[in-house]
Amino acid sequence: MAGVDEFEVPLWRALAVFRIAAMSYAALRVAQNFRDYAHPILAWTVIAVMAAWTVLTIYGYRQPRWRRWPLLIADLAVTAACLLVSPPILGPTGLQLGIANIPVAWIASPVLAWAISGGRRRGVIAAVIMGACDLISFGSLNGASLDSPVLLILAGLAVGHVARLSVDAQARLQRATELEAANRERERLARGIHDSVLQVLALVQRRGAELGGEASELGRLAGEQESALRMLVGTGPAAAPDGEVDLRTTLGRYASGTVSLATPAHPVALPAAVADELTLAVGAALANVEKHCAAGTRAWVLVETEDAEVTVTVRDEGPGFPPGRLDEAAAAGRLGVAQSIKGRICDLGGTVVITSAPGQGTEVELRVPAK
Repeated sequence: MAGVDEFEVPLWRALAVFRIAAMSYAALRVAQNFRDYAHPILAWTVIAVMAAWTVLTIYGYRQPRWRRWPLLIADLAVTAACLLVSPPILGPTGLQLGIANIPVAWIASPVLAWAISGGRRRGVIAAVIMGACDLISFGSLNGASLDSPVLLILAGLAVGHVARLSVDAQARLQRATELEAANRERERLARGIHDSVLQVLALVQRRGAELGGEASELGRLAGEQESALRMLVGTGPAAAPDGEVDLRTTLGRYASGTVSLATPAHPVALPAAVADELTLAVGAALANVEKHCAAGTRAWVLVETEDAEVTVTVRDEGPGFPPGRLDEAAAAGRLGVAQSIKGRICDLGGTVVITSAPGQGTEVELRVPAK
């Protein structure tokens, strides 16, 4: 992602500064101690190689297309070589005096590069390899020799963790920016639709009702399409950056001339799977209204949020039914309500309360956890 590469640039710049500083310190240490080396000319040769490789890697890591395995492996190999040739160059005298290896802190450069490019795991792998080379250069295993490998591993872990967190944060920011742009475009289209299509549909509905006959049916259909379109343009996008869904949008498909949908002004965010199952349960309840009530029976869908629950209530003005009818239907093998409504909601950890009486319509209350 271009945004992620752009965000990584400061990390690579920080690594470039570290390389220059570490290489300069290594050169200063050689200038202080080269008289005690067995091969001082070779020590300066190693410094020259380090300087050239520092310039090359700074340029290479500036190019996103070069931040790949060839350069990463070469970086590790060159640094390991500079480290492993240090003991012969120092010689017995230098080793006895406890003079540090020639690269000193510069050996952390590839570890940091691997961590920035691939996170904690890659950083630790590079640290283990470089730490093993450092132990070989020591020639002994003791407390002092273990300090450098441990510090390399900690550096790989810390920098890799920060790099991944930063990249993830940038990716979320980019998705949020794209969503905001989509929202602005949606609002622009909604204004245009409201000023044209919705007004025309409302006019057709009103004139159809006034004329009666076939025009009345045309007006009713126009009213249903107006309600559905108004719900579509009046709510935000269904998918949120974190994968949640706005329940208002998924329920909008049911809005029509006979079904009124009342929702909060703010998004009702639910996990996608929960919103889908809840929407299907509402659809099943509305299907029962269409099946068991007279044509044109009004129904209302009310969405409410409170604490950690979302409540969707489906009411109709149909004939209702006496107590015990649902149990009789389930015993007879008619499991529409039991499976399509109660089964779905119970699987979500929610509850269903159905209230009805002859001549008083039916109310289906669906409650599900918000998260």
